[in-house]
Amino acid sequence: MTALVGESGSGKTTVARMLAKIINPDGGEVLLDGKPVPHGRPRSYARQVQMVFQDPFASLNPIHRISYDLVRPLRIHGLGGDDVNETVEELLRRVALEPPRQFTRKFPHELSGGQRQRVAIARALSVRPRVLLADEPVSMLDVSIRLGILNLLADLRDRDRLAILYVTHDIASARYLADTIVVMYAGQVVETAPSARLTDHPAHPYTQLLLSAAPDPDRVEPPSLAGSGAPPSLITPPSGCRFHPRCPHAMAICSTTAPPSVTVDPGHASNCWLHVDESLRVPDNPEVVAAKAGSTSLRPPAAPPR
Repeated sequence: MTALVGESGSGKTTVARMLAKIINPDGGEVLLDGKPVPHGRPRSYARQVQMVFQDPFASLNPIHRISYDLVRPLRIHGLGGDDVNETVEELLRRVALEPPRQFTRKFPHELSGGQRQRVAIARALSVRPRVLLADEPVSMLDVSIRLGILNLLADLRDRDRLAILYVTHDIASARYLADTIVVMYAGQVVETAPSARLTDHPAHPYTQLLLSAAPDPDRVEPPSLAGSGAPPSLITPPSGCRFHPRCPHAMAICSTTAPPSVTVDPGHASNCWLHVDESLRVPDNPEVVAAKAGSTSLRPPAAPPR
């Protein structure tokens, strides 16, 4: 499981919606099994890649019963077998809504927020996807029921071998749930590492800022926030490193040239000039800098063996 972490407005949901083919990218392409996915949202792709949205109060049709939301995708994709009702009940059991017949006849407004999100997850699972995109699935739920949803996602990952992208602004839950964490800032990836490595030894100043702002019940002193200001506009983003207006370590090159992605540890990459030798900080030739600094791909590294 990979977690995509960043502040509101960093582009996390946009990435998830592009991967779900709800919106098409202006440039580049989406690959599945190494092959480009055609524009639009082919039904064959939709069956393999499903998305769970942030707001369980808006993602279910209020005028239909729960059974309708689960039966419809089964019929669209020709699944469910001879007994669709039994398939629906099995889906509800799979997300711990039991007894299932107690829920199939209910309308969304008769369920709690956590129950609605479980129904939304069941709907996504109904077409037997290979990939689940979870866009901040617990951010609108009561704190008391968030852990149950996170444990459900972890169970689906382990039991069904689902590939899951967990989109969140909560880096603590990302460490709890994910194998790999990818940190985004202002529409760009700034750091990627195995979750424990990233949270214990953050390399990018923005990641350090996120961690210093995260609640910690064991912290005695007030958090030390190594940065100030607000995220920039993505319409007119800053030149160079997009974090440099807020960064306490900003250098002259940061405002003119985007940093390369540098391997700071096996499987751990950070896009920051702090990790580049001072002699290589050449603003007019970033390609040479990237090559000499040992830049890596912006793709997440393979998850560590479980």
